[in-house]
Order: sequence, then structure tokens, then C-alpha cells
Amino acid sequence: MDLPTYCRNNGSNSLVNLSNQSSALPGLSFCGNDWNKFAYSVENGVLNNGCFVDALNLVPHVFLLFITFPILFIGWGSQSSKVQIHHNTWLHFPGHNLRWILTFTLLFVHVCEIAEGIVSNRQMGTHHLHLFMPAFMGFIAATTSVVYYHNIETSNFPKLLLALFIYWILAFITKSIKLWKFAECHVGFQHLRFCINALLVVLYAFLMAVEVNVIRVRKYVFFANPQKVKPPEDLQDLGVRFLQPFVNLLSKATYWWMNPLIIGAHKRPIELKKIGKLPIAMRALTNYLKLKDAYDDQKNQQTVEDPDNAPSIWRSMYRAFGRPILLSSTFRYLADLLGFAGPLCIFGIVKHLHAKPDVPNSDNDCYFGVYFMSSKQLVENPAVLAVLLFLALILQRTFLQASYYVTIETGINLRGALLAMIYNKILRLSTSNMSMGEMTLGQINNLVAIETNQLMWFLFLCPNLWAMPVQIVMGVVLLYYLLSVSALIGASVIVLLAPVQYLIATKLADTQKSTLDHSTDRLKKTTEILKGIKLLKLYAWENIFCDSVEETRGKELTSLRTFALYTSMSIFMNAAIPIAAVLATFVSHVLIKGTTPSPSETFAALALFHILVTPLFLLSTVVRFAVKALVSVQKLGEFLQSDEIGEDSWRNGDMSVSLDTCTKHPGGTKVINRKQPMRYQMENYEQPSRRPLRPTETDDVAVKVNHGSFTWGNNLSTLSDINICIPTGQLTMIVGQVGCGKSSLLLAMLGEMQTLSGQVNWSKLPECEILHEANSGFETDLSFEEARSKNRNSVAYATQKSWLLNTTVEENITFGSPFNKQRYKIVIDACSLQPDIDLLPFGDQTEIGERGINLSGGQRQRICVARALYQNTNIVFLDDPFSALDIHLSDHLMQDGILKFLQDDKRTVVLVTHKLQYLIHADWIIAMKDGSVLREGTLKDIQTHDVELYEHWKTLMNRQDQELEKDTEIDNCQTALERKTLRRAFYSREAKNQVYDDEEEEEEEEDDDDNMSTTTSRRSKIPWRVCWRYLSSGGYLMVFLMIFSKLVKHSVMVAIDYWLATWTSAKTSGPVNGTAGGNTTGNASAVESVTRANFVSVLSASVFANSTGALNATAVVESGVEDPAFFYVPVFIILCSAGIVLCLITSLSVEFLGLSAATNLHHNLLNKIIHAPIRFFDVTPLGQILNRFSADTNIIDQHIPPTLESLSRSTLLCLSAIGVIAFVTPSFLIALLPLAVTFYFIQKYFRVASKDLQDLDDSTQLPLLCHFSETSEGLTTIRAFRHESRFKQRMLELTDTNNTAYLFLSAANRWLEVRTDYLGAVIVLTAAVTSIWASIYTLPSGLVGLGLTYALTVTNYLNWVVRNLADLEVQMAAVKKVNSFLGTESENYEGSMDTAQVPEDWPQHGEIKIQDLSVRYDPILKPVLKHVSANINPGQKVGICGRTGSGKSSLSLAFFNMVDMFEGQIIIDGIEICRLPLQTLRSRLSIILQDPVLFSGSIRFNLDPERTCTDDRLWEALEIAQLKNMVKALPGGLDAIVTEGGENFSVGQRQLFCLARAFVRKSSILIMDEATASIDMATENILQKVVMTAFADRTVVTIAHLVSSIREAEQAATASRHRVHTILEADLVIVMKRGVIMEMDKPENLLDQEDSMFASFVRADM
Repeated sequence: MDLPTYCRNNGSNSLVNLSNQSSALPGLSFCGNDWNKFAYSVENGVLNNGCFVDALNLVPHVFLLFITFPILFIGWGSQSSKVQIHHNTWLHFPGHNLRWILTFTLLFVHVCEIAEGIVSNRQMGTHHLHLFMPAFMGFIAATTSVVYYHNIETSNFPKLLLALFIYWILAFITKSIKLWKFAECHVGFQHLRFCINALLVVLYAFLMAVEVNVIRVRKYVFFANPQKVKPPEDLQDLGVRFLQPFVNLLSKATYWWMNPLIIGAHKRPIELKKIGKLPIAMRALTNYLKLKDAYDDQKNQQTVEDPDNAPSIWRSMYRAFGRPILLSSTFRYLADLLGFAGPLCIFGIVKHLHAKPDVPNSDNDCYFGVYFMSSKQLVENPAVLAVLLFLALILQRTFLQASYYVTIETGINLRGALLAMIYNKILRLSTSNMSMGEMTLGQINNLVAIETNQLMWFLFLCPNLWAMPVQIVMGVVLLYYLLSVSALIGASVIVLLAPVQYLIATKLADTQKSTLDHSTDRLKKTTEILKGIKLLKLYAWENIFCDSVEETRGKELTSLRTFALYTSMSIFMNAAIPIAAVLATFVSHVLIKGTTPSPSETFAALALFHILVTPLFLLSTVVRFAVKALVSVQKLGEFLQSDEIGEDSWRNGDMSVSLDTCTKHPGGTKVINRKQPMRYQMENYEQPSRRPLRPTETDDVAVKVNHGSFTWGNNLSTLSDINICIPTGQLTMIVGQVGCGKSSLLLAMLGEMQTLSGQVNWSKLPECEILHEANSGFETDLSFEEARSKNRNSVAYATQKSWLLNTTVEENITFGSPFNKQRYKIVIDACSLQPDIDLLPFGDQTEIGERGINLSGGQRQRICVARALYQNTNIVFLDDPFSALDIHLSDHLMQDGILKFLQDDKRTVVLVTHKLQYLIHADWIIAMKDGSVLREGTLKDIQTHDVELYEHWKTLMNRQDQELEKDTEIDNCQTALERKTLRRAFYSREAKNQVYDDEEEEEEEEDDDDNMSTTTSRRSKIPWRVCWRYLSSGGYLMVFLMIFSKLVKHSVMVAIDYWLATWTSAKTSGPVNGTAGGNTTGNASAVESVTRANFVSVLSASVFANSTGALNATAVVESGVEDPAFFYVPVFIILCSAGIVLCLITSLSVEFLGLSAATNLHHNLLNKIIHAPIRFFDVTPLGQILNRFSADTNIIDQHIPPTLESLSRSTLLCLSAIGVIAFVTPSFLIALLPLAVTFYFIQKYFRVASKDLQDLDDSTQLPLLCHFSETSEGLTTIRAFRHESRFKQRMLELTDTNNTAYLFLSAANRWLEVRTDYLGAVIVLTAAVTSIWASIYTLPSGLVGLGLTYALTVTNYLNWVVRNLADLEVQMAAVKKVNSFLGTESENYEGSMDTAQVPEDWPQHGEIKIQDLSVRYDPILKPVLKHVSANINPGQKVGICGRTGSGKSSLSLAFFNMVDMFEGQIIIDGIEICRLPLQTLRSRLSIILQDPVLFSGSIRFNLDPERTCTDDRLWEALEIAQLKNMVKALPGGLDAIVTEGGENFSVGQRQLFCLARAFVRKSSILIMDEATASIDMATENILQKVVMTAFADRTVVTIAHLVSSIREAEQAATASRHRVHTILEADLVIVMKRGVIMEMDKPENLLDQEDSMFASFVRADM
């Protein structure tokens, strides 16, 4: 069929013809200025003129720009300047995402159209603007449309969309006309312009359809009542700041919405308040319900099909979270496929760089007077390929980051769901599981901290599992296409070495475990040293213990050495495998084919190898995580299948209901307002502080057990034949011997034990109680009826082992109940807590528990009892509340708390106790024996019916009374001691607050400075000084080796690639078409390569060889004599081998530098701290010192070296890449400047924000883990109180808070990576454009390939530079903290006397002269002793007394030179102690401290760590201390084990061991510092006896709080009616007050003086 005449209108005349060009018409050139009468002719009809049709295509674009610009710039411009559109107005119109995808596709097609137009235009004689101008305008219009649409959407004003609708219709019509005209002229799919037009018509049609859909749904035009739409619920809540799900597609892809947060972090640190809450769909509750539904479906299915099999967690996870994983995998596949565009584009660019363009076929390719090109021609154009490469990179990176983000978000959602699932299970766990050891706290903590994280990490890496094989197969196929068989040899090198990687990875995991064991051991020893540091210093044993820690550290370092070796092997493999693969490939190619590959093949293959290595390196990691995930799922499955607590009728309102109902209730998922404590939110429930008598209390029985038989799970009944009644509103006491089942009985009534037979009946809930239950069940949504159906009300329960929450004292007591000031005060007073609260730094708002202050046992127990008393419940169970209290506190609690407060309130109280003296107060008594009830009734009943039992009780009561009498004084003392300890703890805290960590100080100073810029600069500064300290502590030689080897390695890597470029260019340096002039080109390129070769410093020697070689090679090729490979291959092999060796050296040098630094830093830290003055330990919290040895040392040991390695590698790779590109095309440097500035700002902002978010993530993780362990420990209490729902709510809050921080951190990482990736893409584009431009001036194609291959690597490594820099900055904080302690001054151990000058037996007499002594703890503090003078004769027994703070203990420390004696002196046996070396002085004196300290090890080690004494001597010491028989009975005798802190001995026994230790030393001076303050009567008697006999000939200085400890025996017997519990015949008494000696004389003389202080002490002590 013939074409119409207008189709072929002599187009050939307009094609490139140099002779015609000169005669072309000047002027307008929209349709071209050729001698072509058809250009502007409309003879054949307007639409048959191609140029006119193109002009018609401009109309819609101009129309859109004309209409939208005023609206955009005038309307929104003014609006945005006045008011920030808040995200609560955001909306998405229907088809939102589809519109964005279509618009982006439209933009891409327009780019192709522009490229096609420009390339076609170059084929024409004159410029034809109509070929690309409409496309360019279309691009601008499409961009405007998307900006316009976004603004309409954010302001929710759909009527303005009408303009877009008209635009799409017009554009569709004009493009369709053009397509129709093309079809008429038989222009088909073989022509690129036709394909582009067809695509545009389809896109415009789709966009039109999207617009029609918006009109249909929103009814904003042509409809009477437009639909009003509100934004999503999340966006109406201004607390939701995580906007990723709500922003538009472009912002989603580039994380643009993160800009304000990341840039704002530079001015002000990011806080929890700033990151707000999570959207509903991401909250743990929502995800938990998803997972739970899937799991329950599985469960129901399994029960029907296979009851024995457990439901599959994998399947449940897939059903709940499968869709996002599939989405992420799709993104990943797209990214991986686009990744291959890089090598292919390099191949195309290098191949077609010097190729002559095809001469177009004059007749076949011309229509409408213009040239129509084929798709193939466009793709062979290097400039077009460069742009395509740029777009492919942008898309690939966007998809890759989207894939990462989706997996991370899904992983976090899964973790939240699993945590909620585990927590739900914990709350229902059978108590017997816990008590029988089937389920330990450690296992639960592992599930929470480790297994859920393993699954989350597995999910992060999941898409790699199926994306990697595709990537590997594609890579190998493309390599084969480029290099045939030799490529397979190279690829096989990579594949064969992959298992070695896996082996190394498994070895690494094993080594890490053994390292962990050693570091735990080291930490345990360090903790012991720090807890007993005072004793170690006083006995001069610090070096012995220091050596013991160093020994353990040695083992740990051996493990770390192995770990470093494997790590460096892993790094080495990663770096060396690509070199080995490239070497194998090219050498085998030369051997098999006998030819050298072309530059295009070479560099495309090189880029492919880079792509291939990544999945193979990652494969080992992914497989390892997959194996771990399998194990984790198995553990999780076992846990979820473990026994639950009995499903009694009152358990029906199970706590899973509380979670499910949350979703059905519109306000259910709202997170508690964090700003208000819960009590204020619940104040609207008015509850009486005293309850009226309830109508059902005519029911006399609160709890009844009939024929009960209960077990802890081994089917052996613990309690049998239980028939009891607990009368309502009365005090019931349960008594019996230890282990007879009293506590078990309480737990059986609470439903915590397994019932073998019988039943427990609780009286029905009165209605007011039901209402209270329904109200206070926080967020449970239990209806009145549901609450009524429960058979048991909440029980206030105080366990025997006190359980506290990590929160304030007040919250521990109120425990979620509304705060009632009056009631609170009564409870505090009843439990005598006020004096203790007064000591706390923030009163009852002080945090206690794991993270807070450690209270003593008695204080903890009283808080637990206070909690039970405060709760407004019918029934109170108290399990042995007096066990840790002294007699006064017990009496007070019994009278004020139980009898007055609870009984007046007519509450049912069940009290388990051993204190039989309280039986007279009981309304009902249950006596137990061996797991059954021995007797039940009132005391009178038992007196009449069971005389024997009553008599037994009476004798016990008498004995208790006697003990009571002797305990009174020591008990007072015990409570006083507890409070004193508390006061000391806080004194040291406060003191420490003045001299906190140096970094804190810095921060404070900076913050005080109002000038914001100082803070900003400080926050964005890299701590170079700290980095240098770290490196220098690794040793200068290692630093030099590392830097030098790194530089040489990277130079060699560049040399390898440069050599490849020269080698492959040598082959192609001859002319392509064989015309004359080839020689000059070849020589020029060779000479060019010579001059440029100077860039590679390492190759200075081979430069000349290279130049001659290249020239010879050219000649050789031309004369056809021989293949040049003989010269290039050996050099290539040598370079690759050198590269591989250097990879090994660099990886080893970094790891071992790190190891050396870690060794030195820990050694110095330990020595500094152990030799620090005692004052340092008073003012530095123990936890802070321990942190340096645990967390900080761990970071220095294991985290800094790999980060340092990664940072140095990625930085040098980027620098060498930029160097190579600049060397190939120097003009690239011009473009580099703005790119460098952009990069600088991106990394600067990111590092600051990343650090803050990292801190938030760390700080929110700890409370979550603590909450889990707290719940596991206090299960029985939580369940008794019926507070499951409140705890669950708290867990969900903590999980969401932690997840928010983690999500923001991951979004910040994506923010950075997208920006650095785009920067990398710009670098590639710039490099490609400059190379193509430079190739006009005879740049060899090999070097172009080299430059582009390097440019591609930059994209991969730019973000790693920043990420590693940010990580290193965070990790260097650990070095900084350790360094701050290294500045601590040590004690002066030297002394002015030499050890040899001190007599061996000094001090032989024990004479002490104190002359005008003044002492202070620190030069900045006031003196604690002022001008004290005293003489103590040899063998004298001296007592020093005075009130707290009078300076007694300071005087005892002065004897050991532990404090700053700035005036006066102490002379012992003629030698001034300040002149003695500390080690000598302290090793010759003995002391017994108030708190007995024992160390873990053997008894022998505790008595004589120096191993200088014989066994006889040790047994003698034990005999004197009356411990010999006890120790003999122990397995191992002297080598019997002492557990940590001596916990396996009583306090009294520990004190006697300390006495034995003092005796072993055989010193002529013994100092006893309040040694009897914390021990019982019996032990004190032993002590007194020993001191009077064994130490009769030694000087004994006793410091005592109680005067009775030091009164002379006869005086004591007459003057005091108290039993005097340590009677020493004091020869001299010194009375001190405020650091001054007030009185000093014999005790009897002082007693005779009526007005003496000593006498007044004695009177007060009576």
C-alpha cells in the first residue's frame, strides 16, 4: 500500500549534508530552516504537517502552566508564608499512589522523548526545535502537575483538581492525533518515536481514569452534595510524629518528612517528646492482635487435625506479616535487576565511545520531513546511556532503600507482636513452672532480649534469601555473555570460597560465646574488688586481687585474639575474593582464547564481580541468622505451649480480653497521656477512704477450702486434706514450723497451685466492689456483668520475698490505685516509712528497685506491706511480713497497721507469721504441720481442746520474749544501720553530683552558654582527640603499620585496575576502521596513558616499562607479529598477588591495633582505679565505675575495631575512586566542589541526629526489659491484685516507645542512604559526561571504563563513610569515659622511707602517739579532725566513742594513712607513719570493719590471700574465733567454697571470719571499727572473749557507737540494767565530738564526773 505524499515529503534533503548547511535560511527554526518547502506547508491539511502536530502538543502543557502557576505561587505561596499547614489536614485522594507512579513514569518517558528528539535533531541539517521542545514542556508540565496535586491534597481542596482533569484530556487528545498520523504513515514499533508516543497516550489515559475516579468518589464536581472527608485518625492526633505511612510517594521514597527532625537535632537534642507516638497500625497492640488471630486459627486447625502437634509459629508469622515481606521482596528484586544496568551501561558507553555513528538510511527513516531513529540507535549513544545509567541508579537505590525500610518496619512490628504475646503468656504462666525450675527467669529474659531480636534480624535479612540466588544467577549469565568460559572460572572462585566464609562466621559466633564467659567472670571479680575496696586497701591486698583480675583478663584476651583473627580473616576474604576472581578470569581468558578482552568487556565484567561478591559475602550471615531464627522459633513455641495457671471460674475474664476489647472500643488503643501520672487520670472514680459495711458481710466466710489437695506440679501433693474457713472481716493467723506449707496455703487459695482435688470458694463480690473493679481495671473495658461473673475479687497480697517495681516509692505503694493523701499518710506511718523516706534525695518520688537505690531487706519489706495496706480491697494476705523487721517495727506495724488500720476498716486479714506473741490478737488461728491443717479455731478453743499445742506455743513465746529483750538494742541498731547506709549512699551521690563525669561537666558548661552555636558546633564535632588517644594506646608502631598498609593496599588496588585499562586499551588502540591515522591515535593514547600513569605512585617503576610496552604493543599488533599478553599477564599476576597479601596485612593490622588498645586501656584503668584514694570510691557511684569495666570495655574490645576498619576502608575506597575519576578526567574536579559541600552538610546533620536517636533507642530498651523481668518475679502479686491489664498496658506503652525510637533511627539511616546514593548517582553521571566529553580529545576507552567502574563503587561506599563515622563517634564516648578515669590521682604508695629501713617486726610494742593531728578527706573539704593529740601505751585497750559524725572512723582511717593528714603526725613505735610506704604500713596493722567482707573463693583464700601462713596457724585462728568445728564439718575444710559476698554464711559467722583474719596477721595493733554493730548477741560474746584472751598483749583500739561496747566490765554490771553485750576492759576512753577530743581518761574516772559527756552517754544508754 502506498504512503500518502505528505509522509515522505523529501525528508532526505533535510538530513545531514555538510554542503547544504551553509546555505540554510537563518531565522526561525522551530520547524527547521532547510531548503524544504514542506516545513511550513499546510497544503495537505493542517494535521498532515508534522511540525504543526508537534506545535499542537504544546497547547495542553502551556494551558496547565498558565492556570496552575498563579494558584501555586500566589495562593499557596502566601498561605505557606503565613501558616504552616499541619499534618492534621493531610488527606489522600483515591488512587493517590497510582497517580504518583504514573506521573513518575510519565516523567521518565518524557526524558526518553527529549533524548530521542535531541539525537534525531543532530541527524538533521538545521535545528528542528519541534522534535524536543514539546517533550521538554511536557516534562515541566508533568512536574508542575504533581506539585499542584500535592498542594491540593494537603489543603484538602479537591475542586481545583478540575484543572488537572482538563489537562489530561487535552494531552490525551493531542497525543492521540499524533499517534494516528504516525499510524497512517506506517511509522511502527521499529521506530522509537512511535513507541514513546504510544506509551504517552496510555499514560495520559490512565491519569484521566484516576481523575474520573476521584470525581466519582469525592463527588466534588457535577454532584449536588460533595462528600466531606476527614484525615486518618492518626493524623488528627498531633502526638503522632512518625509520618512515613501518610506522606506522598516522593516523600516516602526520599524520607523528606524527616528533614525538620534531622536538621532540628542540630540545634536541640531529640527527646522522646519530639518523636511522639506511633501510628495505630504500627502499635504493638494492633500487631499482637494480627499475630494472635493467626496463631489461634492455627491452634484451632491443629486441634481438629492433629491435636499432638503445636501450631506453627512460622505460618502464623507469614499470615500476619507475609504481605509486607512480599512487597519488600518485590522492591528488592527490582533493585537487584536495576543493579545490572550499571555494568551494561558501562559496556555500552565504552564500546560505542569511539565508534562512528551509523549513516542513516535516507529514505526508510524519514517521515514528515524529519528523521525517525530506531531504539537500537538511541541505546548506542553514549550520552543517552549516561543519562539512563543515572536514572537506573536513582531508581535502583530508591527501590533498595524502600525494601530495607519495609523489612525493618515489619521486623519491628513482628517484635512488638511477639513481645506482647510473650507477656500475655507470662501473665498466665503456671506458678509451678517457675517454682519447679521448668521455666527460669533467665529463660524468659532470653526470650525477650535475644530470641525476639533474632527473629527481627532474620526478618530484616529475609528478602536476601530469595533475592540472592537470582542476583548470583543473573550475574553469572551476564559474565558468561561477556567473557564466555573464563567468566565461569572466575565466578567459580567466588562460589567455592563462599563455604569458607560460612565456616569463619560460625567460628566467630563460637569464639564470641567463650569471650562472653570470660568477661562475665572478670566482671564478677571486679565487682567484688570494688565492693570490698576499703578492706583491700586497709589490708594492703589490692595488688593480689588486681593480679587475679588480670589473670582472668588474660584468658579473655586470648579469646579476643582468636576473635580478632577470625574477624580479620572474614574481612580479608571479602576483600581478596574479587581480586582472585578477576585474576582467574582474565588470565584464563588469555590462556583459553589467546586474546585480550576489550575494555568494554573488561570493565563491565569488573563491575559485575563487584555486584556478585556482595550476595555471596552476605549469604553466610543470612544462613547463620536463618539457623538462629529456627532455634528461636522452637524456643518460642515451647514457651507458648508451656502450662498455664488453672482455668478457674474466676479466671474467665482472662487478660487477653483486655487486649481484644481495646480494638473494639473506639478509644481503646489510645496510649496513656505520658504527661499525667495515672492517678490523676483515675481521680474521677470517687472511692470512699473507709468502706461502709457491706450487705454481704453477713456471709461469715470470705474464703472456704473443701477437701483441698494441692501440688506444685509433680503430682506429689504439697498440701493435703485442707478444710478451712477464713472468716470475713476478721484477723486470721496461720502459724507452723518452717516449711510446713503456710505460704503454699495462701497461694493455693489464690489459685496459683494445681488443684488435685477439692475446691476453693470465694464469697461473691459486693456490688460496690464490682463497680470499683470495673472502674480501676485500666483500659480493660470489662462490663459490669463481666466483672460480676468473676468469682474472686482483688486481694492485697504481700509476699514473703519482697517485690518492688522500678519506679518511685509512692507508685510502689499506691500500685495504680487513686492517690488519697490522708490514707497514704496513715499507711506510711503504720509501716514506719517516714524516717526512711526523709533520707531519700527526692523523698517518696525517689526511684527504687533495680535501676534506683538499693534499699535494705527491711525497708523493701515495709514498702511491700504498705502497698497491701493501701489497696482498697476486701481481703488482705500478708505472708510473714515481720521476717525482715526488728521488734519495734514489728510491734508498730502490728498495732497501727494491722490491728488499727485494717481491723477498724473491717477487712479480712490473713497473716502468716512466726511471731507467736501476736496470737492473742487473732480472731481465728490455723495451725499447720507438714502440709496439712493441724488445728483451727480461736486461741481459747485451742487452749481448751489442744492443751499440748498451747503449752508448746507458750514455751516458744517465752523464748521469743527473752530473745526480744536482748534483740531490742541490736534491732534498734539494725534499723539505725540501714538508715545510716542509706544516708551514706546518698551522701556519696550528692558529693558525686558536684564532680560528675568530665563529659557531663562539659555538656553543662556548654548548655549554660546561651549562644546556641557553641552547642551546635560541639554536637557536630568529631572527637578527634579521643580517637587519637585510642589509636595511640594501641601503640605507635601498630598505628603506622595500619595506615601504611592501608595506603599501599589501596594504591595496589588502583594499580591493578589501571593496568587492566592499559592492557585492554593496548589491543584496541589501533583504529577501528583500519584507516590511516590509526598509528597516531594509538601512539597518542599510549603516550597519554604514560603521562597519566604518574598518578599511581606505587607504579613509578613500571611506568617506563608500561610506556615502551604500550608503544611496542601497538607496533606488534599492527605488524601482526605476536600477542602482547606475554608482557601484561605476569605484571597483572604480580599486582593481584600483592593486592591479596596486602588485604591480609591490613585486616590483621586493624584488628590487632584494636586488641592492643583494648589491652592497654583496661590494664591502665584497673590499676588507676584500684590505687585511687578511698575518697574516690566515696564520691563515685559503684555502678558508674562498673560501667567502665562492663559496657565501655566491651565496646572498646569488640565494637571499635570493626567500625574503624570499615570506616578506613570505605573512606579510602571513596577517595581512591574520586582520585581515579579526577585523574582520568580532570574536569570532574569542578563538579566535585558542590558535591563535596552537599556531602559535608548531609553527614554533619545526620551524625548529630543519629547519635540522639541511638541514645533514645538504648535508653528506652532498658525499661522494657526491666518491666518483663519485674513482671516475671512478681507474678503472684500482680495476679492476686488482679492488675494484669494495667501491667499489660504499661508493657504496650514501653514497647511502643522503644519501637518508635528504633523506627526513627532506621528512617534516619534511610534518609542518609537515599541522599548519599543520589549523590553517588550524580558523581556517576558527572564522571560519565566528562569522560564522554574528554573522549573527543582521544581519551582511551580503557580509562573511561576505569573511571566509570570506580564511580559506581562510590555509590556503595558513601553512606558507609557517614554511618561508620556516626557509629565511631558514639563508640568513642566509651574511650572518653575510660580516659576520664585514667586522670584519677593515685595514692602515694612510695613514702620517704625505704622498705629495707623498716624493722622486720615493726611495730613490736604497739605504742601510738598522735600529735596535733588534723585530717580532711579532700583539700576542698573542711577538716574532719582538728588538732587531735593522744598517747596510747603498748598493750592498752582504748575505746573511742561519740555520736555519728564525730570523727571516730576518720581517726581509724588516719592510722592507715587513708586520709589527707595535712597537719600533725601519728608515730607508731617511733616511726612517723607518713614516711612509710603504704604497702608496708597497712600490711603491719590489723582492722575489723563494721560490715564483714568475704570474697568468693575458699576459706583459706579469705583468711590468707598472700598464702604465707601454715595450715596450723589458720586452724588456730579459726579455733580462737570459735569457727573450727563449723569449718571442719564443711566439705573441703579450709578449701571449702565461699560464695560471692560470703552469702553462704550468716552475718555473725562472717564477722567471726574477719576476726580470724585479723588474728592470722599477728599484728601488735588491732583496730575495731564498730565491729559489733551488725551482729547478734552470741557472736558479740565470742568476740569479746577472744579480744580479752587472744589479744591480751596487743594494743586494741575499739571504735563504738554504743557506749556499752566499751564500758569496763565492773562499771557496766552495776551501772546498767541492760545486758552489756561486748564488755571490754577499756584502760582508756576517748570521747569525741565534731572532730575534737572532748574527754580522755579511764572510764571509771569519767563516770565519777557527773557532768562528763561519757557519763551522759552511759545514762542515755540505760
